[in-house]
Amino acid sequence: MISARSRLVLVLLAPLALVACSEQHAVSAPDPQAILRAIPAADSARYQEVRDMKAWRNPYLIVRPNAIILYDFSDNAEITLKPEELLPALANLPISNWPYGRVVAAAEDETRASEQDAIAVRRNKGIIGGLLHGANIQVKWVPSA
Repeated sequence: MISARSRLVLVLLAPLALVACSEQHAVSAPDPQAILRAIPAADSARYQEVRDMKAWRNPYLIVRPNAIILYDFSDNAEITLKPEELLPALANLPISNWPYGRVVAAAEDETRASEQDAIAVRRNKGIIGGLLHGANIQVKWVPSA
């Protein structure tokens, strides 16, 4: 027969054992950079001649003072992102969204209201440039629409 004290110890330790077991089996999310590296390298011969951005088929970014806009051509969606959300968002795109390989087109938003906005755009441009470079993604800077 189990004493009251032993039952109390079992009741208190059971949840801890369950938490420990569930933590051992937890699966970490895949690294966005690893996913992006699986995309073939950029093939400039396939995109160099694209002049009209309506013909561009890879991811397209618009750098704004307070956000990055990811334009998804496959479903005509504009996704508003913080800089730290950019690589995970790109990694979530299907491989069919990368026909030119690991390259994105990017433009600065020209609708800036102040010098502070211009500074914020330059800051975001530098941040995303660094993020993309770190993920071995080329950037084709294009004039804004």
